[in-house]
Amino acid sequence: MSALPMAGAPANVNLAGLTKNDYRGNPTTLCQGCGHNSISNQIISAMYEMNVLPENVIKFSGIGCSSKSPTYFMNRSFGFNSLHGRMPSIATGALFGDHTLKGIGVSGDGDTASIGMGQFKHVMRRNVDMVYIIENNGVYGLTKGQFSATAEKGLALKKQGTNPYMPVDICMEAVISNATFVARSFAGNPKQVKELLKAAFAHKGIAVLDIISPCVTFNNQDNAYHSYAWGKDHEEPLHDITYIAPRNEIMLEREMNEGEIREVAMHDGSVVILKNLEKGYDPTNRYEALRALEEAQRNNWLATGLIYITEDKPSLVETYNLVDTPLNRLTDADLRPVPEMINKINALMF
Repeated sequence: MSALPMAGAPANVNLAGLTKNDYRGNPTTLCQGCGHNSISNQIISAMYEMNVLPENVIKFSGIGCSSKSPTYFMNRSFGFNSLHGRMPSIATGALFGDHTLKGIGVSGDGDTASIGMGQFKHVMRRNVDMVYIIENNGVYGLTKGQFSATAEKGLALKKQGTNPYMPVDICMEAVISNATFVARSFAGNPKQVKELLKAAFAHKGIAVLDIISPCVTFNNQDNAYHSYAWGKDHEEPLHDITYIAPRNEIMLEREMNEGEIREVAMHDGSVVILKNLEKGYDPTNRYEALRALEEAQRNNWLATGLIYITEDKPSLVETYNLVDTPLNRLTDADLRPVPEMINKINALMF
């Protein structure tokens, strides 16, 4: 996945021999101040710092402002812009065909929580090895700001009236659907977004990141739950998160009291270090995760951080026990059974 830089390489080259500019995409066409642009910038930073080769990443998206985002990062990675709400199916097929790639899917609250909810449920159920980012702004920004399924009840917008429905909590849906990594962040907290992105990329299986990303054009009034002002005033981090790459020595501050630090080991040897801000919170406890989300919803808190993680569930590739060679590189000779095996199968069937 990475290579050592050449002798004499500039200091800003990472271990893959690339500069940060090698991870950038096209200039954004989104509104100035859009939270989606901040998320794209943190993806660029995270991939650069993790020494990821862009050619080993495949990008997916659906329809909406959020689904334009993959254009703005990692131009050297192949990308597929799919139909509205159908990104999970495209990602499942592509990553089943070539399991050596790591998927990054970018969706929105409309693309995922409305038309795409069924597909969202099944990509978690199958534990597809990808990072699934929801850029959540509570409105359909591409079509003039209609309420999405995550808009809070009572939200009043000038041209849309008042929303009469309870919102869908994407993180709660993910935990209930047995996702193996669930986190929430706020585009106005770039450090946390970047560290969660690193942890999500290192995770083996589906990693869901619900990132509150304010729409500065249609939904940024101070009392709106998806605005910059509300997010900054109501964010309640569960912990301070730090991602430690494999083989790096982990140094903890001596003055930390016992129980304040929790280490979560990842499959590749990396470690996520959580400094608890909510006393005793355990992100490996599924019931604790649901309790924290329910409490946050009841108190109108924006609970952010790593909400739930488990490394116990097999990924889609492990479930099907796929061979090391990607399916899209197997030859006809590899795929065609010998006559004796065909006869044996026919005998068992008929």
